[in-house]
Amino acid sequence: MAVGDVTMPHMHVVQGVKIGSAEAYVRYPNRRDLVIFELAEGSHVAGVFTQSAFAAAPVILSKQHLAENAARYLIINTGNANAATGETGLINAGAICAALAQLAGVKENQILPFSTGVIGEQLPVERVLQGIQPALDQLKHDGWVEAATGIMTTDTTPKGASEQFELDGVTYSMTGISKGAGMVRPNMATMLSFVATDAPLSHALVQKLLASTVEHSFNRITIDGDTSTNDSCVFAATGQAGGQPVSTEDDHRYAKIQNVLARIMNRLAQLIVRDGEGATKFITVAVEGGENTQECCDVAYSIAQSPLIKTAVFASDPNWGRIVMAIGKAGVPQLDHSRVQVWLDEVQICRDGGAAEDYTEEAGARVMAQPEMTIRVDLGRGEAKDTVYTCDFSYDYVRINADYRS
Repeated sequence: MAVGDVTMPHMHVVQGVKIGSAEAYVRYPNRRDLVIFELAEGSHVAGVFTQSAFAAAPVILSKQHLAENAARYLIINTGNANAATGETGLINAGAICAALAQLAGVKENQILPFSTGVIGEQLPVERVLQGIQPALDQLKHDGWVEAATGIMTTDTTPKGASEQFELDGVTYSMTGISKGAGMVRPNMATMLSFVATDAPLSHALVQKLLASTVEHSFNRITIDGDTSTNDSCVFAATGQAGGQPVSTEDDHRYAKIQNVLARIMNRLAQLIVRDGEGATKFITVAVEGGENTQECCDVAYSIAQSPLIKTAVFASDPNWGRIVMAIGKAGVPQLDHSRVQVWLDEVQICRDGGAAEDYTEEAGARVMAQPEMTIRVDLGRGEAKDTVYTCDFSYDYVRINADYRS
């Protein structure tokens, strides 16, 4: 069960985007598992993808198609990742693009394919092909919620974020969905996310906005430290709501769009953590006082990915020695542990490298028992800081992953 508020908001229609979904029976019966996005002609589309050396066939093809042509359609299946499937996997991904292109009247390289699910099994391509026309028949402007459900795997809830904003008297919408609950530790993590706006952005700015906001949202979360083969995040700007194009960062409208996108991306990323497989607690790991951002992130991830810390949080056990262990193994060069401070929320547990004199186990346990908490670390070395979001490890995490292919 997801932690905290994971309510699906009102999903504002984005002009120039239609979405359809269907039951293709890729793996499971009686559930939506195929989603198609139709983007208006002239839309600018950008993507960031997994850095895994075992990148899935649809990732390879989507990157190739994005470099060749303007994307008009996205097609996503769940239940099968089409990863580690060799040349056959690429052929199958290509066949899906070809079939959709023919039905939609566009070129094959204007189709971006995405898959999520079990790795190492060949995609039942015929089932996907049979689902394309039914999904196209369902294309509509308000299909966001159904799409969020249609891309789920082990997720327990659909994930969405949406805002309306005004630029020079024109009202625009930005709406997005994501999926992911396990195998999550980006460099892009199994997660997918699709965000669109009807604001008029140039292609160069779409890619720049996506890269910058992903870095501080999806690239700051972890469930289990495992980077998927299929991670993909797409941002599309249709320009269909009118107004003068935003083509430079100096444009006064750029900063507002960036802020909206950052909020959308952060919400979608944190929803993935809140719905982590078996999660019962949402944990913010904030590291400050570093010489640079990299060492802050190294420490934050060392804490966030430690099974010993995550299981202690699940048990509400304030075993703070595990936290300093994780700090010590993070590889910060010449770290002076006598300058390190650690807090659980506002309760200081470690002062100058040792136990805080006024710390009590009861105070630490009270924080650990909360559904949401912050582990804050000050390295005492400089002014840099960064934040990573994670969740605990419960018995259910093992059960879910032990039964994943059942």
